[in-house]
Amino acid sequence: MHDQTPAATAATPAYMRQIEQWRADRVARLTAPDGWLSLIGLEWLKEGDNRVGTAIDNDVVLKAGPAHLGSVTLDKSGVVHIVLARDSGATIDGRLVNEAVLIDDMHATGDAAPTMVSFGSVNFHVIDRDGRKALRVKDSNAVARKDFLGIDYFPIDPSWHVVADWVPFDPPHALELGTAIGTIDKVAVPGRAVFRRDGHTCELLPYQEEPGGELFFVLADRTSGTETYGAARFLYAALPKDGKLVLDFNQAYNPPCAFTPFATCPLAPPENRLDLRVTAGEKKYRGGDH
Repeated sequence: MHDQTPAATAATPAYMRQIEQWRADRVARLTAPDGWLSLIGLEWLKEGDNRVGTAIDNDVVLKAGPAHLGSVTLDKSGVVHIVLARDSGATIDGRLVNEAVLIDDMHATGDAAPTMVSFGSVNFHVIDRDGRKALRVKDSNAVARKDFLGIDYFPIDPSWHVVADWVPFDPPHALELGTAIGTIDKVAVPGRAVFRRDGHTCELLPYQEEPGGELFFVLADRTSGTETYGAARFLYAALPKDGKLVLDFNQAYNPPCAFTPFATCPLAPPENRLDLRVTAGEKKYRGGDH
């Protein structure tokens, strides 16, 4: 295993275009009408009846929508049911119905999306985090989306396109990840990526968000909290080939929590806190206030 060679640092026009296109695609997803910048609420449900709307006499007070949207009931078994007010003007999965069971993001099967309740520019669906249920509320007219300041980056540096050694684990190792909402996620780590940089031997542990999917790294480094977002940055990598894994830190990006207080992001575990400055990828968001 060797440090990156000079040949690896050549900034070819094709590579520069590839990273620029990746950045453009990333910003397009972030700023889409239903992207992370559209979040205006993360409203935890209590067991029983939860009256929902913008009026202050509701149990869940929304930032936008009708004064009294309806009532969301969470029963003891975790089933969520909504009954809409007669004049709410809302639809459920695009249909004009008065009530429905709301399937959350952890229990929607196959390619199905969680049940969506929509009214005007606003919509919500139910999320499940460790058995706790919440309404994830989005508004395409959200201030964060309309006032987006853009993303700042370190200069594209091909020396941060790292070819790491892949050391598989059999069986996979267990890893605990804290989250921005104080829960602990337990994930299965299929192996570790090992590389050398600036005289350091570095190791990173990924997990797969779905079986057979790309490797997902939640990492931090010595820029975290100063030049970059403190909690973590995210990085995806294609599956290893012939014992090698490509880690392109020019594609390290901010989690949703860097842009909104209404996300539930994982935090970098101690195992993935690199003892060096990763001067590549996205910098801290200028509009961040949390």
